[in-house]
Amino acid sequence: MSDSGDAVAPSFRRVGFHDELTPSQVYAVTGLLESAARTDGRQAVSEQGRLQLRGGRRPGVRHLLVHDRSALAGYAQLEETDPIEAPAAELVVHPAFRRHGHGRALAEALLAGSGHRLRVWAHGGHPGARHLSQLLGLALFRELRQLRRPLTGLELPEPVLPPGVTVRTFRPGADDAAWLALNAAAFAHHPEQGSFSQRDLDDRTAQSWFDPRGFFLAERAGRLVGFHWTKVHSAERLGEVYVVGVDPAEQGGGLGRALTTTGLRHLARNRAMPTAMLYVDADNAAAVRVYEGLGFTTHETDLMYRTEG
Repeated sequence: MSDSGDAVAPSFRRVGFHDELTPSQVYAVTGLLESAARTDGRQAVSEQGRLQLRGGRRPGVRHLLVHDRSALAGYAQLEETDPIEAPAAELVVHPAFRRHGHGRALAEALLAGSGHRLRVWAHGGHPGARHLSQLLGLALFRELRQLRRPLTGLELPEPVLPPGVTVRTFRPGADDAAWLALNAAAFAHHPEQGSFSQRDLDDRTAQSWFDPRGFFLAERAGRLVGFHWTKVHSAERLGEVYVVGVDPAEQGGGLGRALTTTGLRHLARNRAMPTAMLYVDADNAAAVRVYEGLGFTTHETDLMYRTEG
């Protein structure tokens, strides 16, 4: 969410929802996101949101475009797939069209389109987003931290796995179903990760960054019990602890720390990646302790706001 949106409205503005974007619309939105990222120093729409731009209609996902005359001035995405939580949204205004009320127009359309039950991400805690949330009466709901630590000179001991557990790498296709089941169990109470589908997995394995050699699976007697999926951001020279998950029956035995160490040692071998990063919810005290014990510190924070009641 980016744009305080508290200045004079433009002479002509069109705001409309779309269940599916045309190729030309996808191109225009992608250009808008790139322009905003260059100005803001980070993406205003998550990886999941960017993947959902393409590939046709997706159940529960709608796109909101705002035009200033003929120019695309802003974009928002509304996802209504969680059976319990309010719909979640992300929004961004093109840097050239900020402070013209487009952000507020997008947010008000999202509120109306969600039946006034809405959660909105403000990536990086952008000041304009905080101001906009206050104007709309949204309350802070969730804090997601991005942690980082140097990989250069990283010295971590050989990971100690629980007795009977071995580690291998992911086999695309062959491991899909078992991994999806484990991921759902490990993140049963997580609002995004726990609902991961085959299409979500396929979206990511089709990306240029995907490398099964950095996707580690832990097994006990042939059954998956944990995993650490790493990711490389070549342009930013960052290695990411993308997702670490452990079967609930295996938690508390040190497997999560061992898998995290395995992935970090793998990332550290790529000398083009001097820094590691990861995301963790601020209220996940156990995970925060593990990562801080591995040398991670907070780099920036994403905030989620929601309607009250």
